[in-house]
Amino acid sequence: MLVYLIRRLFNVVATLLVVSVVTFGIFFAVPKITGSDPALMYAGRETNETALAGIRVKMGFDKPISEQYLLFVKGIVAGRDYNTGVDSTHCPAPCFGYSFKTETPVWDLMLDRIPVTLSLAVGAAVIWVIAGVATGVVSALKRRTAIDRTVMVGALAGVSLPIFFTGMVAPAVLVYGLGWLDVSNYRPLTEDPGAWLNSMILPWVTLAFLFAATYARITRATMLEVLGEDYIRTARAKGLTERVVIRKHALRSTLTPLVTMFGLDFGGLLGGAVLTETTFSFQGLGTAAVAAISAGDLPVIMGITLLAALFVVMANLIVDMLYAVIDPRVRLT
Repeated sequence: MLVYLIRRLFNVVATLLVVSVVTFGIFFAVPKITGSDPALMYAGRETNETALAGIRVKMGFDKPISEQYLLFVKGIVAGRDYNTGVDSTHCPAPCFGYSFKTETPVWDLMLDRIPVTLSLAVGAAVIWVIAGVATGVVSALKRRTAIDRTVMVGALAGVSLPIFFTGMVAPAVLVYGLGWLDVSNYRPLTEDPGAWLNSMILPWVTLAFLFAATYARITRATMLEVLGEDYIRTARAKGLTERVVIRKHALRSTLTPLVTMFGLDFGGLLGGAVLTETTFSFQGLGTAAVAAISAGDLPVIMGITLLAALFVVMANLIVDMLYAVIDPRVRLT
């Protein structure tokens, strides 16, 4: 296990380095393609050549691309000093640079947005895993019944309907129609747990509906395949109760592809649930990425891209380690 973990951690580092090289290359390719000057993008329209020259020296835009990349990586690992020769600004690790628009550290901006996206992703993930797997199992066990058809129709609707549509329908039904929920702006968990929970329920349900539908369909299909395997018939022939057969044998085999899906889905959501955050006006990583792209704020785009890549590769590392727990036949080599 230790050797496998060390080898996978090296793969994580290598993946992040490749992503950083690609994003950093785009960072320099975009200004050249569009004919814009990164120093001018940082300074704004009201500036002069003297100020631009100072910004190029301070931000390192006057150095070769390879040296700038090494400084960028050094800043993430150990921090970085931005020095013009007259004044110096220290950016502590992890330093992803400064926003072109607000001139604030990119890491501080991401730290401010991470709790929002994390709250949305974790809560929705709990709901969609429980609801999706449970309904998929029930649908498989009640194959070709009214329950099975109802679940699959609901799953098909969840897969087909875009998130912004369900984001509009859910408040109309659950808030204004039935009066079960309230609409409120996001409140941090540390400030008011009750208000935080009240503000998150509707986005959780909306986002979880989309993923739960997919998980229900995959769970049903995989469960039906597993129930036809020889070892399931053997378990039943030994006299095991149906509950034991389903829980200890069929369900564990069914969970393996779902764990893979969950790692990709959850890791991607941690990088920013763009449509859900936009629909409910949440200031998370997704809306920050959209705003940065619209404004051409390249350091923020780079920072969020690297952070999203980190979430995805770490989620997949955890998933690979869980394989051996879920299915004893899997060996980590």
